[in-house]
Amino acid sequence: MRTLREVMREGFIFAVQRDGMVAEAARTMEAHNVGIVASLEGERLVGVFSERDIVRRVSNRGLDPATTCVGEVMTFELVIADPDEDYQTAMRKMDQANIRHLPIVSDGQLISMLSIRDLMRVDMERMTEEIRYLHEYLYQVPR
Repeated sequence: MRTLREVMREGFIFAVQRDGMVAEAARTMEAHNVGIVASLEGERLVGVFSERDIVRRVSNRGLDPATTCVGEVMTFELVIADPDEDYQTAMRKMDQANIRHLPIVSDGQLISMLSIRDLMRVDMERMTEEIRYLHEYLYQVPR
C-alpha cells in the first residue's frame, strides 16, 4: 500500500500569512492554478483558505477582499494527515470530512498539500494494475 510520502510532491505548497489580505490569497491561487492555500502564522499551519471560502465567507457576506484578512475568513477546523499514512486511509478521511485538499504535516510542519485528484490517480493506477493481473490470470493459455 502506497503511503502519502510516496505520493506527495514536496515544494508544491502555496501559502499566505494569516494576516495577509484575501485579495493576495486569491492572486496566489490564480498564479499557481490551485484552489487552496495554507494559512500560516510564521511557519506554523493555522488554517487553510480555499475558493469555497472566498465564495461563502467573503463574497456572500459582502466583504472587501482588499481589506479582509485571511485569518478572519479561513477554515480553522483542519483535517490533516501524516506522511506515513496509506493513501486509502487519507481518501476515506477526506470523504468523511467532505474536503478536497489534505494538508500533510510532519513534526508540526506542513510539508505538502494533496488533493483528492492526486489520491484518485494513485488509486486508478492500482486498479489498472489489478485488472491487468486478473485479465492475465483469466486468459492465460494453459501449457
